[in-house]
Amino acid sequence: MQRASSVEIETEPEPQRLADDPLERPIAITCGDPAGIGPEIVEAWWEMQVSHLNDYVFVGPPDWLSRLNQIRSVKGIEIGRTGATPGRPNLETARTALGCLESVASGCLRGSYSGVVTAPVSKSWLAEAGFPHPGQTEFFAKRWGGEPTMAFAGGRMRVALVTWHIPLREVPQAISRSKIIRTVRHAAVLARATGDFKEPRIGVCGLNPHAGEDGVLGLEEQNFIDPILAEIRPEFPGVSECLPADTLFLRHLEGEFDVVVALYHDQGLGPLKTIDFDSSVNITLGLPYVRTSPDHGTAFALAGHREASPKSFCNSVDLARLLITHENQRDRRTEIDE
Repeated sequence: MQRASSVEIETEPEPQRLADDPLERPIAITCGDPAGIGPEIVEAWWEMQVSHLNDYVFVGPPDWLSRLNQIRSVKGIEIGRTGATPGRPNLETARTALGCLESVASGCLRGSYSGVVTAPVSKSWLAEAGFPHPGQTEFFAKRWGGEPTMAFAGGRMRVALVTWHIPLREVPQAISRSKIIRTVRHAAVLARATGDFKEPRIGVCGLNPHAGEDGVLGLEEQNFIDPILAEIRPEFPGVSECLPADTLFLRHLEGEFDVVVALYHDQGLGPLKTIDFDSSVNITLGLPYVRTSPDHGTAFALAGHREASPKSFCNSVDLARLLITHENQRDRRTEIDE
């Protein structure tokens, strides 16, 4: 049976809304692991900038800051040593990446920055350097406080995750009432900020195949998740019941939903990276400060060849500006209402 409204799936992202006004406080930009592609994709982005050049502070090794400064004058914070070799990570490059994270996290708490855009880091090398967190999301939550949600936007799709960096076998027990409600709330924030949807249509993935098939393939949906969604539907009229994940992302792409809530990491990121690999952005929602990063890793094998696409990093900066502007406008509206 042919669908009534079928569209060809394209991989080119739709244009993102941009925030063109200068920021009250700059965004801090880290180099990531200096042996990865982070430094070069930031340099490629910096070469393309023509406005709001004072809205950024770069944090990384002296030689990287010098290369940026050769493109155009920068404000920089030196962290780490000169001399990282592209494609050859080690404890020193991991410590530099960690030092950058600590620097920008502290800078936000001091009021120096309005948000952070982080270039890719290596989780395994950070662990070798003593980093106790599964990823940057958990690091910033620990430093800043708050209840984070890992979310993604920047291309054709918007996705928010209920759980992320945990083993698959732990997912069912990790899905709690508070996490479901928090993720739906943050998904609505993401849709409103990036798409200006007043009442976002939020599609929620089921945990089991066919969203449980009325209990035949699992009871988590009808016994636990759907009652929670019904409870919060007065606040979020556009939130669905649990829907089969194997078709929900296509329905999102075809415009039926504005954002998808996925219950675990690969359920959301498999479809997302298939469609938006070069353009999607990792966004940490629910913290006191905005934090975004490219939705890809260090790509050590590509580092130094200048072949890596900067598109995801470019979108990371654009979305950071957009989210900061959205939060500032929301804060002003709150002050007026009070």
